[in-house]
Amino acid sequence: MRTIKRVFLWGLVLLLAAIAAGLLGSAYWGWRQAVPMAGEVADYVVDSGSTPRQIAQTMRDAGIEIQSDAFVALARLSGLDKQLKAGAYEARRGDTPWRLLERMANGDMTQVRLTFPEGWTYAQIRAALRTDPNVRQTLDGVSDADLLHRLDLDEKSLEGLFYPDTYVFSPGTSDFDILRRAVLAGRQALDRAWAGRDPGLPLSTPYEALILASIVEKETGHDADRGRIAGVFVNRLRLGMPLQTDPTVIYGMADAYQGKIRKKDLERDTPWNTYTRPGLPPTPIASPGKAALAATLHPESHDYLYFVSRGDGTSEFSTNLSAHNRAVGTYILKRK
Repeated sequence: MRTIKRVFLWGLVLLLAAIAAGLLGSAYWGWRQAVPMAGEVADYVVDSGSTPRQIAQTMRDAGIEIQSDAFVALARLSGLDKQLKAGAYEARRGDTPWRLLERMANGDMTQVRLTFPEGWTYAQIRAALRTDPNVRQTLDGVSDADLLHRLDLDEKSLEGLFYPDTYVFSPGTSDFDILRRAVLAGRQALDRAWAGRDPGLPLSTPYEALILASIVEKETGHDADRGRIAGVFVNRLRLGMPLQTDPTVIYGMADAYQGKIRKKDLERDTPWNTYTRPGLPPTPIASPGKAALAATLHPESHDYLYFVSRGDGTSEFSTNLSAHNRAVGTYILKRK
């Protein structure tokens, strides 16, 4: 009877050894062979906490014909099964299981880009996030007040707080995480610009500088005019003159703006109408970029109080109302 048990046990050991050898051989062979793929490139996302077998299924669902058992064995035998990182990855034709495994262990994730241009409003930024397929949506139904709280911001408005730049991130990154990065970048840019500002400016706080910079941003994209336009607004603030800038009127009109400002729009009071209210509006009207911040805090010194668009992206500047009216006649009225 003991002999039979010994034979059985030895047989079981040999069977397990054969299975282990088969798995090892399969893993080794698979390590050297390119994985068949449906296309040249396949993207897939590894969720947090995924096991090697779940990852293999995710890759198969993405068109990467990985052999699950061999992949699991390779991951465990190599010890990399404990190092696989969640994120978005790209498989390319010719990749071997080992290369795929190594890429996930190193966290070599795919990256995508999203640009917030200078002069965009918060509404435009949120729309871009909402329509980007690489961004995970977490803010639907979240109010502006709640988002301000979550971002640990003391301001009353989200407008102008998100720095215009190109943000590189892994697919699946949340809209909140991207906004948090943009807020931090905006705060750092504003703090640097404020720290190096010209002395004697009629601006009491960095937030006031941000407001004025947003107006400068919306008034011109012409580099040579930016500092001069900032100088006009600084001169007006020093004299107590209304800023009388159309972009603030447009911002206050919101959806009522249809591409044209009428006289009654200039006369209709809103918190942002700088024709009807003196000083700066209560919030920025867009996100200013680095150049607009620099122009606002280092404005050109001159005596100009007026400017009007020439229609080619540049502006005509005047020191008095009579000269300004002539410029309006030349560059605005003759175009009608």
